[in-house]
Amino acid sequence: MILEDIYYGKWRPSEQIKSTDPESQKVNQKICDLMEMLKNKLSAVDFEQIEVMFDLLSESTSLYSAAAFTHGYRTGALTMIEVFSSEKE
Repeated sequence: MILEDIYYGKWRPSEQIKSTDPESQKVNQKICDLMEMLKNKLSAVDFEQIEVMFDLLSESTSLYSAAAFTHGYRTGALTMIEVFSSEKE
């Protein structure tokens, strides 16, 4: 049940989203290719700093996604309140 999953922290929408857009796959492949090139070109220390930066970027994106999800959910709920309030008028 979705309510139990939310309660127990098992529901993570960001982990369930898989892009089917071919452009997304192309971008991800370009990232992988560039990372491989940098791994071969840079020192281990420099490449590790890039990996740290990517981890931080991923964390930032996750925080933004959570805020966007919350905003969207609230907007949807407010829309439903307005719809049902209009029925009484």
